[in-house]
Amino acid sequence: MSAQRYVQKTGEAGIDWFRILAAVMVIAIHTGPFSKISSDMDYLITYCVGRVAVPFFLMTTGYFVLGPVLTGRTGGEQRVIRFLKKTLILYAVSIFLYLPVNIYAGGMPRSAGKLLQMLLFDGTFYHLWYFPAVILGVVFVVGLLRKFQEKWVVLLVFLLYLIGVGGDSWFGAFDWIPGIKHLYGLIFSISGYTRNGIFFAPMYLMMGAMLRKREGYRREGRTAGFIISMALMLIEGYLSYRLDIQRHNSMYIFLIPVMYFLFSLLLKIQGKAPVWTRNISMIVYIIHPAVLIFLRGAAGAAGLTELLVGNTLIQFLSVTVLSFAASVFLHLLLSQLRKVRLFIQKGGA
Repeated sequence: MSAQRYVQKTGEAGIDWFRILAAVMVIAIHTGPFSKISSDMDYLITYCVGRVAVPFFLMTTGYFVLGPVLTGRTGGEQRVIRFLKKTLILYAVSIFLYLPVNIYAGGMPRSAGKLLQMLLFDGTFYHLWYFPAVILGVVFVVGLLRKFQEKWVVLLVFLLYLIGVGGDSWFGAFDWIPGIKHLYGLIFSISGYTRNGIFFAPMYLMMGAMLRKREGYRREGRTAGFIISMALMLIEGYLSYRLDIQRHNSMYIFLIPVMYFLFSLLLKIQGKAPVWTRNISMIVYIIHPAVLIFLRGAAGAAGLTELLVGNTLIQFLSVTVLSFAASVFLHLLLSQLRKVRLFIQKGGA
């Protein structure tokens, strides 16, 4: 197999392979595979461990896109502009893809303000919030880096993250305090959740960029650090879950050290990863809700709803297999169309 099909930088193999696992975690979050077996087990595996997926994607963006900006490398800002253009296109395509579902389900905004909220914060479908979050987060962090020193940017995004946690997994612990309750009331009048491009994404984007800047530093104890921080996050998540104080469960305090140690461990993995891991993981992220809708419709038509939908583990496995199969097909199709376009541009020579 041609070496051109592989990523050449050996220090990025772990990151690229983990993209696939992160995409599977996202599918799990939207299907709750273990919910019929044990709600506690499903929460700990899916909504605690699985919550590393989106921060991982954000840190990857921070590492590859914002890292060069932080280090002052030539072409860093151009890389940011290219990323924003590409992500805006993906977001627009995704909006168009799920528009019929929104219309059918009555999910279209009823005012200009609601439309703006959906486009800038919440996304036009339940998983599309990631695109405005990463776009706004990148613009926000780059703007901060232009105005302030790195240490002040880190402090600011960390404080914003703490506010985000208070409006997410620890919401019930603080919403009774009058001033804080008013603050979150204001936030939620603008955005449906705090896991957005202001309170959530900047922390992990900045972490990824900082790891890129300090990639030559020795980081001992990464495995032990990951195990300890993961254990603490599981305790934090389960405690807030059992106390019933969560408004949502995307943000945990100990998710920060978990992601630092996890990403550091992934950077240790040497070797070459196939280039397709990058495209496939993103396609899976975009299309898996459509696959889930298709599966539910097909199961109902075939009289297999109890098996394919009622059994959440089988539903998860089915959506995963079908999503990856469809993504591979789309990836190959887009690759061929790209070759045809290049052939035409060269005059058919």
